[in-house]
Parts: sequence; C-alpha cells; structure tokens
Amino acid sequence: MIAKPRRIRERIGAFTIAPMSLEDIPGVMEIENQSFPIPWGESSFRYELLENPYASLFVGRTRADPPVVTFACVWIVDQEMRINNIAVHPRARAQGVGTRFLRFLLEHAASQGCREVTLEVRPSNGAALALYRRAGFIPVGRRKQYYTDTHEDAIVMWRRIEPRTA
Repeated sequence: MIAKPRRIRERIGAFTIAPMSLEDIPGVMEIENQSFPIPWGESSFRYELLENPYASLFVGRTRADPPVVTFACVWIVDQEMRINNIAVHPRARAQGVGTRFLRFLLEHAASQGCREVTLEVRPSNGAALALYRRAGFIPVGRRKQYYTDTHEDAIVMWRRIEPRTA
C-alpha cells in the first residue's frame, strides 16, 4: 500500500503588525476569500483604507509565504472600537496568530482612549467564539438573521477595556 503524503503545517514564526497598505490588499483578499462565505470586495477595503475617517486597518506580515497572515478592519468612534472584519490565513490558524493579533487590537483601542470593544460573530464559528471568550469578550445580544447567506443570527460580543492615554 502506498502511503499518502502527509500535509505538514509549517509553523508561522515571527510576524510584524503594521497598518495595512494598498500593497497588502492582494494578501488580504486571499485570506478574506478563504475565510468568509460572503467576502468583502477589494473596493470595500480600498474605501475603508482611503476614505473612511473612522477606520483603522492592520495586517500581520511575515517574510515567508503567505506574506500576510492576518488582518483586521476596525472603527473607532468616541470611546468604542468596533471590530468589523478580522481573519487569519488558514495556514496560520491554531498557532497563536489570532490571539496575538487580537491582543494588539485591544492594546490599540486602549491607546486611543476606548473603553469598550464590540464585534459580531456567527454562532457556528466555534474557533472565533473561543478566541473572543479567552480574550474576555462576553455575549451581550443577538442580531436576528444578520448573515444574509444563511440567515444565521450574529452573537454580539462586548469587552470593557481601560483606556490608556499617553
């Protein structure tokens, strides 16, 4: 019997977190398209990056392949950060990338004077729910039939943070 080749997941080593640039969009789109049933289009990321004054976009980059391993789009309004979109490349999942990246986003929110962070998540996304719970988020509500592809509800999650001003 011939053995099937095993897929060995390469460990993602060090990665740096930086503001997203236009050059990052192809890598972000790769993650977006592999992560969401109804992905954002490139024009949505361009709008958030270039025109939305409330938006902050970040990426995690490596020197390996894939070069972009994670990204997020957040809005900061008054003293709240809303995480609109966050994902980790499938090859970088279950390696601590999401935990480290979410920690960075929470620190960024605190440095901007935010007192709370909110997000929506599908009830069927067990990995994301576990990540958010470990980071201190609690469910505070549901948005009925929020996701247009499946009509699945969204769980609204919330976390208090202490603002840090320089």
